[in-house]
Amino acid sequence: MTMVPRELSQRAAQAARVFVGVAPLSRVCLAGAMALALCACAGTAPPSLPRLKVDADRVAVAGLSSGAYMATQTHFAWSDRLRGAALVAGGPYGCAGGSLDVALGLCMAGQPDPARLAARVRDRAGSGAVAPLAGLQGDRVYVLHGKRDATVSESVSRAGESLYTALADEASGIAVRWDGDRDFGHVMPTVDVGVDCIAGGSPYLGACGFDAAGEAMAWLFGDAPPAATSATGELLAFDQDALLADGEDAQLADRGWLYLPKVCADGERCGVLVVFHGCQQNADAVGNAFARDAGFNRWADVHRVAVLYPQTRSSYLPLNPKACWDWWGYTGPDYDTRRGVQQRWLAAAMAALGAPLDGASAAVK
Repeated sequence: MTMVPRELSQRAAQAARVFVGVAPLSRVCLAGAMALALCACAGTAPPSLPRLKVDADRVAVAGLSSGAYMATQTHFAWSDRLRGAALVAGGPYGCAGGSLDVALGLCMAGQPDPARLAARVRDRAGSGAVAPLAGLQGDRVYVLHGKRDATVSESVSRAGESLYTALADEASGIAVRWDGDRDFGHVMPTVDVGVDCIAGGSPYLGACGFDAAGEAMAWLFGDAPPAATSATGELLAFDQDALLADGEDAQLADRGWLYLPKVCADGERCGVLVVFHGCQQNADAVGNAFARDAGFNRWADVHRVAVLYPQTRSSYLPLNPKACWDWWGYTGPDYDTRRGVQQRWLAAAMAALGAPLDGASAAVK
């Protein structure tokens, strides 16, 4: 057994408070995780991402918790190639400033300063570390926070909304919607799938009588003509490792998920939505529960949007025991810029799909 130094163990215990508490896997999640393990043991490599015919004007991001922080980082990094972001139980871009201590304190239960963070965004946009602020023009941003969320405070999510509005002078036409009067805890709200809406727990999908995924996609892509009933496309595993340059490690799992509506698989023009899971919602923890049941897939069919679900992995070196997305710097100081390894991995994945973020070629360098 590998021994972990005492100070690292203490640090890991502190980091374990990030976003979600320890909870036992449900039977369905355990079954999903076992299926992944059996597939890996069988030596079956997942396929590469398929090349799609992508409508470049209909590409957006969304995320829950640490995934919401990752989604806003991605939006600012590539806003010149994205149409918006849906953020559930997250906070403002740049909040942690590369510090886990700040992430665990100010950025979960404090009052981040939107004006200070807006100055940081302007600085980074000027240097090319993120997209020019003009890239935000006309974008649509949906910020959702549950009134019973005991993990991320309303003031933190409000700061995420306020950061976007603070940049409105440089981003004319940006439409930011705050949705904070609904009664749910620290979960991804669904109509009827998941655990108790207030208490939460694995897989952090809450049966809340509210279709958060449908609401988010309507804000990002417009009202869908027909009502979505059930998902009729395919949820496919794909090889995440193949998108990295030799010797690079984005701290991701070896496989991710892609939901592909039939019209997209048949070669028709489709949008793309990238959805980032929260801490302890990765495939190793919950199988495909988040990708299957969060509610995005059935709406993807009617909106004609493929849904990419990248997957992280847990580690102690670097310190990320709950497989959170990097919003405090465990992959390096450039984590929340275009130069960050997770952003470069994403750029490569989007280029493979046919939706390049970084010019004609988005390969990880």
